[in-house]
Order: sequence, then C-alpha cells, then structure tokens
Amino acid sequence: MKFDRENLKKRFVEVRGYWDESLDGLLEIDPEFFEAYLQFTSVPWKRGVIDPKTKEFIYIAVYACATHLYNPAIKTHIQKAFEFGATKEEIIEVFQLVSALGIHTFLEGIPLLMDEIEKTGELNSQLNERQMKLKEDFMEKRGYWNEFWDGLLVLDDQSFEAYTKTSSIPWANGYLTPKQKEFIYIAGDASATHLFTRGWRHHIQSALKLGATKEEIMEVYQLTAEIGMDTFREGMPILIEELNKVSTSN
Repeated sequence: MKFDRENLKKRFVEVRGYWDESLDGLLEIDPEFFEAYLQFTSVPWKRGVIDPKTKEFIYIAVYACATHLYNPAIKTHIQKAFEFGATKEEIIEVFQLVSALGIHTFLEGIPLLMDEIEKTGELNSQLNERQMKLKEDFMEKRGYWNEFWDGLLVLDDQSFEAYTKTSSIPWANGYLTPKQKEFIYIAGDASATHLFTRGWRHHIQSALKLGATKEEIMEVYQLTAEIGMDTFREGMPILIEELNKVSTSN
C-alpha cells in the first residue's frame, strides 16, 4: 500500500495544530503505523467534549509528571496552551497539582512500614490532639478525607502538615476550576508510567461529584494514553542514526 507522506503530515497538523520533528522518522520509515497513530491520537480532538485549553493542561500534566518528564512535549504543549489563551498562573497551577505525585511514596510505603511496626507490638495508631487538629485542617482546606492519610498522620505529622500546605495552594488560588484540577489528578494517576489506582479512583469520584461526565473522563484517558507514542519520538531518531552507520559501513 502506498502512503502520501505529505498528506499524512498535513492531516496531523490540521488535527493537532502543530508538527513535531521527532515524528519525521516514523512518518518516513513506517507511514502505515504513522497513519494508525494519527487516527488514535485524533479521537479526543475530533470528539471534543473537553475544551482545547484543558486538553493542553492534561498533556502538560502527563509530560511534566515526575514519572515521565518528557521535556520536548512539555514545551510543545505549553506553547499550545498559550495559543488557546492559558495564563502562566494556570500552567503553574498544573505543575503544582501534578507535583503532588511525590506524596505517593508515603501512601504506598507507610502501610508496609506500619505492618512491620505492628509485628513488634510498638504501633500506636491513636491520633493525639495535634494530629486531630491537622486532620480537621486538611478536611477544611481540601474538602475530603481518605483513610490512607491516617498512617502518614500517625507516623510523621510534620510531613503531613507540610504536604497539607503545599497541596492546598492550588485549591486556594483557584486559577483552574475544581473539575479541571480533578482531570489533572486523574491524568497523573492514570499515566502508564504511574498507574496509582487508589488515588485514581478517588479523583474519578471527585470529578463525577463536580459534574464530570463519563465521556470527559474517557477523553482524559485518551489524551493520557498518548505517551505510549513517545517510544517512537525517542526511539526512531536512534534507529535512523544506527541505520545510517550500517549503511555507511557497507
């Protein structure tokens, strides 16, 4: 089957609004897969249940996530977000929200630590007066409580207090809507490089309470799933370089 590479590139630009030179290799060597890739990544842009600016915020969150940190895409999607009217305050708030993934070290690690401490008979899970006050402060600022916070509060209330302060800032400033915030949290937790299902479920529940639809959440998934294609963005230039070496040596 013959593929019109120029037409494929034109179609990509029409749908996505930009061209990324890291895709040149895939387009040149495997236009059939490029066409399939274009079709896959075009679905959320053709359907459009989430507005374009919020889509770009979701992309920024996924690529700026500590488990991925793909700088070329961060830059591309910041540029696109500005084209759609984003402000620096909104983008900084995206960074603030997605930086919270670091706390998952505690959320996954503390239950393991508590299990081992319990075996020694030295575990005291009762909250003291200070810890109860910190819990009330968190609930007032964040509007919810989840039992997986109890362990951090019991074992390290100073870290819990510091986390409450940092995680509350984007909710106090409010440059993004609450629903946008939940979409960003979902994207971070649902990313293939993270897959933190406990937090993921919680933020789905919160998004639905804020009026999100299943179609919107599915679109968050579609946007987030695109990071799988970074295999080609990073891998194809290396393949081409090595093919050129082989060709030169023969």
